[in-house]
Amino acid sequence: MQLSILDQSLARQPSETPTALKETIEMARLAEMLGYHRFWLSEHHAFATVAGSAPEVLLAAVGAATERIRIGSGGIMLPHYSPYKVAEVFSLLSNLYPGRIDVGIGRAPGADMSTAVALATDGRPKFERFPELTEQLSHYLWDDNTRPVVSPRPQPGIPLWMLGSSADSAVLAAQRGLPYNLGLFINPQADHRLIGHYKQHFQPSELQPEPHAILTLSVFCADDEERAKALCLAHDLNLFRFFTGESDGRSLTPAEACAYPLGPREMAFIRSREDSRAVGTPAQVWEQINHLAQLHQADEIMAVTNMYYFEDRQRSFELLIESRQN
Repeated sequence: MQLSILDQSLARQPSETPTALKETIEMARLAEMLGYHRFWLSEHHAFATVAGSAPEVLLAAVGAATERIRIGSGGIMLPHYSPYKVAEVFSLLSNLYPGRIDVGIGRAPGADMSTAVALATDGRPKFERFPELTEQLSHYLWDDNTRPVVSPRPQPGIPLWMLGSSADSAVLAAQRGLPYNLGLFINPQADHRLIGHYKQHFQPSELQPEPHAILTLSVFCADDEERAKALCLAHDLNLFRFFTGESDGRSLTPAEACAYPLGPREMAFIRSREDSRAVGTPAQVWEQINHLAQLHQADEIMAVTNMYYFEDRQRSFELLIESRQN
């Protein structure tokens, strides 16, 4: 099974954004050296500790720092943008790094609604037009007769990926004959039948004659189980504090997380995510990944590893690739 990485350029505190971006580039180099298949970048807005608000910009830097690994957006939130402009950006990237670019698109805002309104040129996000925008983008990327012409012309066969965490995206991917990425780390309660539905109803296309589905999930792998659970707990609590507005903008360290008084709300939040990720030693993590891949009928696994310390993230990806080989 192929293994890939989704990187979210997390900063430990807002002032560490330059460090977070440097870590993303360094992680891409490591991913290529270790033999990961893809390295994708997410798009989020108005998050003080998330540096990756413009994956199309960061992809240019990642491409320059690597040589072989596929790189892509996980994803571009298409309702915010003109399909023509997105086609121009990825056409340019495909000419900079031929044969390496994936265009992943999603419908979600990647932000709260006030930010989505600010991103829209007319103050009206176009979420309801996502299927239409997807069709326009595919024509600009693949049709040589499209007017206006996209310049420079895209390299042939740029893959367009449909990202999502609910049935709508699975249905649209099947109808359009697109590869599909299910974001289990976003929606831990996602129906395990979504990829099966996508494959059952898949309509072959010229660029994608067979269905292909990635399952993206959180992975916390360490040399010992206790350390992996501490790293996972820090992530859970930081995410909970952000969702509830209790965060002061600084992430809790693993040591602080272990000392944190867990109440009923925190415990319920943690339990809601436990069955959708892989946490533990390499053997434990690989067993959990295999279970989730089979349950969801995934062809490829993409790991999100949002650990507080960069060294722990690096070690997690080293152990994960080694566990597959063993």
